[in-house]
Amino acid sequence: MRNLKRALSLLLSSTMVLGMLVMGSSAESYKDVDRADNQEAIEVLQAVGIMTGDQNGNFNPDGSITRNEMAVIMAHLLNLDYDYYRGTNPFTDVPEWAAPYVAACAAEGVVAGIGNGQYGGDQKVTAAQASLMIMKALGYFQNAEDFGTDWQVATIRQASYINLFDNINANAESALTRAQVAQLVLNGLLSDMVDFTGDKGIQIGDVTVGYKAEYTSRTSSDKKYNTLVSGKTDISEQGQYNIQLGEELYEGQLRKAPDADEFDRPAFTWSYKAQKIGTYVDWSLMVKEYTAGVTGKELYNLLTANTIKEYELAYYVDGTESASIVKNDLYRNNTSTVGATGNGVLTQVFVDNDNEDITIVSVNTYLAQATSCLLYT
Repeated sequence: MRNLKRALSLLLSSTMVLGMLVMGSSAESYKDVDRADNQEAIEVLQAVGIMTGDQNGNFNPDGSITRNEMAVIMAHLLNLDYDYYRGTNPFTDVPEWAAPYVAACAAEGVVAGIGNGQYGGDQKVTAAQASLMIMKALGYFQNAEDFGTDWQVATIRQASYINLFDNINANAESALTRAQVAQLVLNGLLSDMVDFTGDKGIQIGDVTVGYKAEYTSRTSSDKKYNTLVSGKTDISEQGQYNIQLGEELYEGQLRKAPDADEFDRPAFTWSYKAQKIGTYVDWSLMVKEYTAGVTGKELYNLLTANTIKEYELAYYVDGTESASIVKNDLYRNNTSTVGATGNGVLTQVFVDNDNEDITIVSVNTYLAQATSCLLYT
């Protein structure tokens, strides 16, 4: 994520005021990408070389992705030896630049054609198509029977079940943007790989009898499989870890660790090959934000009495811990403004139900008026 706490230097005749912008920090970023554009996903994929921007420093987050381009992304994601497949493309409508990537993905069973020997590579990739490619990489849908009577319904159902569409607003036939594809790929990297453990049944004529679709998460005792997702998603008490796709592909060198940002908001820090990618706020934990004074009653109603009683509470002002909001301030009849909250102050409330933590952060923002300036030519 971009480092938005840059020092701004203004030569003023009267005053100079320094403001803080409140997003997060990263080593590199694109000029046209912000939090609303799935910034975390875009910057992580940039760091590992799966998706990159243009020569002007733009990512074009709202641009579309074709099926040909999606095959390129999948080939880079899975580190496929696409050069090996040059001249073996099974489809008649794939341009030369995309042919080895499509051929490699087809050979690995990641992509399929649309019939009549065609791939449909110039078509925009849909949510159902792209998520199926990711789930194939995870190990799902190994058998045709897994799809039932409608492959799109089966795909979207399973993708939703494993949270593959987190932070993506799309339906099955939506053409995904570049930002959405980046988020989908990142969600895939954080997903468990699986093996088929069901029953293939028996074939009677053209009918399969007794087929049972069942997939089980892969596990290992190797510590490299505890670098992306830990805690309740793993079974470490048994000496085993669930294997996430990103852990398998990058041998534990792609890491996501709990952290806090400059303002002490709950966050994660990503790194690759021991180099920091960036620190990103865990927006999934934010339950409310305010830009005016907040009363104890408002926070009580937001958090509920039981949560306030059972959870730990921490309050930070501009990145420094403060005792100006404590649990005793949060009660039903307290209509007074609490802490450093007020007009123009950004206050955000985060609730971590897994760790039973409440984090409230207030960030002061400032506005300066320049009365004169010096122009250089």
